[in-house]
This record gives sequence, C-alpha cells and structure tokens, in this order.
Amino acid sequence: MGAPRHFLQFADLTREEHEHLFARTRWIKQEFKSYRRYWPLVDRTLAMIFEKQSTRTRLSFEAGMHQLGGAAIYLNTRDTQLGRGEPVEDAAQVISRMVDIVMIRTYDQAIVERFAASSRVPVVNGLTNDYHPCQILADIYTFIEHRGSIAGRRVAWVGDANNVCSTWMQAAKLFGFELAVSSPPGYEVPREQLGGHVATFADPMDAVKRADLVTTDVWTSMGYEAENESRKRAFADWQVDAEMMRAAKPDALFMHCLPAHRGEEVTAEVIDGPQSVVWDEAENRLHTQKALLELLVIGRVETPAG
Repeated sequence: MGAPRHFLQFADLTREEHEHLFARTRWIKQEFKSYRRYWPLVDRTLAMIFEKQSTRTRLSFEAGMHQLGGAAIYLNTRDTQLGRGEPVEDAAQVISRMVDIVMIRTYDQAIVERFAASSRVPVVNGLTNDYHPCQILADIYTFIEHRGSIAGRRVAWVGDANNVCSTWMQAAKLFGFELAVSSPPGYEVPREQLGGHVATFADPMDAVKRADLVTTDVWTSMGYEAENESRKRAFADWQVDAEMMRAAKPDALFMHCLPAHRGEEVTAEVIDGPQSVVWDEAENRLHTQKALLELLVIGRVETPAG
C-alpha cells in the first residue's frame, strides 16, 4: 500500500485534481438533491479531531460521511489523551490504525503536518491558523456554479491577511486568477508570501475595483480574542458595504466563510443582499468535502457522461 494522500493545504492537490473534485462535487450534489443514494464509503470511518470550535466544519464532515454511507466519530482534544499531553505522533499511530481518514481542526499547522507524517491514512486540514483549504474548495466551487471558471478573474480580499486569505493566495497561483488584497497596516500579507497573482492595496476601494468576487472574514479570528478592541479600531475602514460593492463589477458576488458579524466586517445590506452567495457557499462545504473524502479514501472515481 502506497503512502496516503493528505490535504493539509490547498496546494497539496494539482489544478487538475481540484477540477476533478469540482466535477465530482457537481455530480454528488445532483445525486443528493435527487434523493439518489450514493454510498461509496460503506464501512469506512472518519475521525474528526477538534481543538477549535466549529459549526460548519463539524456538520459538513459528519453529515457528508454519513451521506456517503460511512461513519464519523467526533473527538475533542479536551476529552482525549491529546489534551493530557500525548505526543501527536503517538496519537496518529493509534488513531490511523482504527479509522480510514482523519480530519483535524486545530491552531498550529505543524500539528496537522506532524500527525500526517505518522498517519497510515489520509489527513485533512479542517482549519489551522495558517490555512483553511476546505473553505476555499467550497468558495471556488460556489463561484463556478454562479459564474463559470474562476481562471482569469479578479477576486478581492478585504480585511485580515489570515488563514483564509493565505489559502486564496495558493488558489490564485494554482488557477491563474488575480487576488487583490487590502488589509489595515500591521495586518497585511507578509512580503515573502507575495507572488505574481497577488497584488496588495492600501485602500480597499482600489482592491475591489473590477472585482468579480468580493470576500472577507471576521476581524478577530479564533485565538486572537484578546486583540478584539484594537482590531475593531484598526479595521473600521475595511467594512464591506454597499459603496464598496458598487466599486466592483455590477455582477460581482459577495462571499464570507461565516460566522459573520453584521455591522463589523460586512453590513447587513451586503451579506443579506442579492449579490451575496454565503448560504450556497456554506452548503457547498458539504458537497465539496464529500468529493474530497471520496478521492482521498478510495481514489479517483470518474463521473458518468451526460
């Protein structure tokens, strides 16, 4: 048996593999919406390890595994030996002998990398402080559903250059679209991460010009709560409002990975308005991750023609 494939960051899969996932997502979602059973993961088990709180990640992975015919087991680090100092490598050795795939949602990217290095089964990053690859998988699929290919488009990121932004940067390089990032001073993209497909702007209104998609996130991510008040002051001019959306293309979409704080990073008028696709985006976490689970557990499955 060869080494397992992992999905620890967006760049772990090639563009062709991502496009395969999008094709599978479309078919799997259609089967689900048509009430047709598709159970390729019967008798397979997913272990979900959570150090960070979650709504969408837990629900989408747990429901998705059940809908593919398998089972999902929820493990919180507080309730396991990981919470009492068991080495990550030891936990990986044991857990990966009992299940078929592992999803981890934690703080430090090194945790998922260390776990994967000792795991006999695929490991998926359900979110770390560095990356959120499953979110961008769903975001790009949602864009494709509404507007077609994202290649050659302009995506505007307004706000903190956080884990979601870092993952958008990987996607821009992989898919060949322009990512325009605007963050307050002190919260910008690190210079060493800038590349050919990423441009930064001091003024968020410049970032959103000609954008096909405007996206943002909360001003204070999990783990940074102590900075909440200083961040509110720093980010005050980085709120996505109707004026900002008017600077983008007339048919520009708005996305947010959720949960959202209306009146902070986005106004209610925008997130609840006609350009917002946040509910489709949230639902597509379920469908894209089902395609990912299928690929990592049983390998490539070709979509029927027609």
